[in-house]
Amino acid sequence: MLKHPTAHFEAASTLAVVVSSNEPLLFLSDDQKVIAASASFCRAFEIDPATIPGKRLSELGNGEWAMPKLASLLKATASGSAHIEAYEIDLKRPNQKTRQLVVNARTLDDGDIDHIRLLLAVTDVTDVRAEARLKDDLVRDKAILLQEVQHRVANSLQIIASVLMQSARRVQSEEARGHLHNAHHRVMSIAALQKQLSTSKGGDVELRAYFTQLCQSLGASMIADPDRLSIEVTADNSAVEADVSVSLGLIVTELVINALKHAFPGERTGTIVIDYQSSGNDWTLSVTDNGIGMSAGSDAPKAGLGTGIVEALAKNLRGEILLSNAGPGTAITISHQEGDRLRTDLSTAA
Repeated sequence: MLKHPTAHFEAASTLAVVVSSNEPLLFLSDDQKVIAASASFCRAFEIDPATIPGKRLSELGNGEWAMPKLASLLKATASGSAHIEAYEIDLKRPNQKTRQLVVNARTLDDGDIDHIRLLLAVTDVTDVRAEARLKDDLVRDKAILLQEVQHRVANSLQIIASVLMQSARRVQSEEARGHLHNAHHRVMSIAALQKQLSTSKGGDVELRAYFTQLCQSLGASMIADPDRLSIEVTADNSAVEADVSVSLGLIVTELVINALKHAFPGERTGTIVIDYQSSGNDWTLSVTDNGIGMSAGSDAPKAGLGTGIVEALAKNLRGEILLSNAGPGTAITISHQEGDRLRTDLSTAA
């Protein structure tokens, strides 16, 4: 049968493209004889170009390309019943490192319907896969190291808290004892945060679980009678980045400590409620008690370290602090509104 007049031209063009290609390519007949191989293929797999003509794929090199599965897939591709796309193989050669390869193959329509030809492209992904495994190993090692660091941090925080409590028992000054107790509560809140971070995935902290655990820790160390005073958490399902959760947790710690110290004098009963709600980038954190309410004039407590901590943290979060009468009790709300900040920026620019 005479070939279509363009068949010779198409075959010659394909041959020229394969030979000059910068990628490892093989031009094969339907019976898997090598019609041509790119110079890059020969260099990559250390095959003498002069030994290639007339050989089958399985005969290249020292026979390392004799892979029954690959041969079967190429035969199916030539018949049109299969298609090789990103098929992975291991190329094993004597005294050399096994190479991981990805092969793609397709038939070429060069006008000669009696002779199917195949174009086989080979990509060496050995180094890429090795880098990926190394990265996975590093991530795994980092996770193990982080777990060990978290364990040591937890132990250290417990030791510090214990030392603070022992010191509080020994000092004579009521003021010094109060400061040591406050320091103890703050250390315990950091310990609760550390524990929550250690169990969080993806670097985000679920605030409802964190606030609950934090308040349980504060209650255990500051509330002698749980039937008289309690702390509740009504936060939504928000999750924030770890650094934001640190600031929010410290704010809650300071506000809860302040309410426990001042809102329920004597044997007064009551509840402190921590609430957090968010919508998009807007959020509101509130700590509300049903205690004696805000004091005025000379009866108002002086601003201390806790107040300074809350103000600094709220500013860092670009939040606004609002103190209001909860009737009964006191509500302290810290809110962040993207729209408000935008209007402030625009008014400042004006």
